[in-house]
Amino acid sequence: MNTLSLAARDSSTMLRRNLLHARRYPSLTLNILLTPIVLLLLFVYVFGGVMSAGIGDGGADRSEYIAYLVPGILLMTIGATPAGTAVSVSMDMTEGIIARFRTMAIHRGSVLIGHVVGSVLQALISVLLVGAVAVAIGFRSTDASALEWLAAFGLLGLVSVAFTWIAVGMGLASPNPEAASNNALPLIILPFISSAFVPIDAMPGWFRPVAEYQPFTPAIETLRGLLLGTEIGHNGWLTVGWSLGLTVLGYYWSKSLFGRDPK
Repeated sequence: MNTLSLAARDSSTMLRRNLLHARRYPSLTLNILLTPIVLLLLFVYVFGGVMSAGIGDGGADRSEYIAYLVPGILLMTIGATPAGTAVSVSMDMTEGIIARFRTMAIHRGSVLIGHVVGSVLQALISVLLVGAVAVAIGFRSTDASALEWLAAFGLLGLVSVAFTWIAVGMGLASPNPEAASNNALPLIILPFISSAFVPIDAMPGWFRPVAEYQPFTPAIETLRGLLLGTEIGHNGWLTVGWSLGLTVLGYYWSKSLFGRDPK
């Protein structure tokens, strides 16, 4: 069996392990799935009247604000899922299972690949659930073509891969699962300081650069453009650049940490 076949076989085994592992901790899985849905409903039905005042010239009605909000919530879902991956990787490191894997005749990279693929699958499933709830409360994307829908789904997958590799590095660098959870907080917090809820122009001048020059805002604006027909501009290239850069950074960071000899 060649190296590629061995890597594919072992990676699929590790993927099954991680999916089964998620079933053993349903509270973590449910938290990842339900949090973006709760936020969607909260910002539509509780804060929607106030938040929508910053949309358009005279404010937006509920349906317009739902259309504006949903792309941001979808990217927030993508950002929240890898936080659980960081905790899971850290648990593997601290409980000794990684040390055992090191002694087995398996492809070493398959351990990390299993975590990454499992996390991306969970993120995309969460996106589908959040999207179903969004449609149920009034979200519509009648102008998007099949190609644009495919591009939107690919965008979500690309961003998910990028942040998952960063989360894997955070998990490997953390001394325990609690620290891994804290280290992954920026992935959850960054969407709150992006254009997910209100446009950049509605923010205070000193705060706009923080919201504009971070990876979530161009991804959200690109997703809005694909689903709602708004102007994408340079955001598409920025999203691809951020995603590829974070993927490479996270991959080599994780590889370096995983390749260190255990103490």
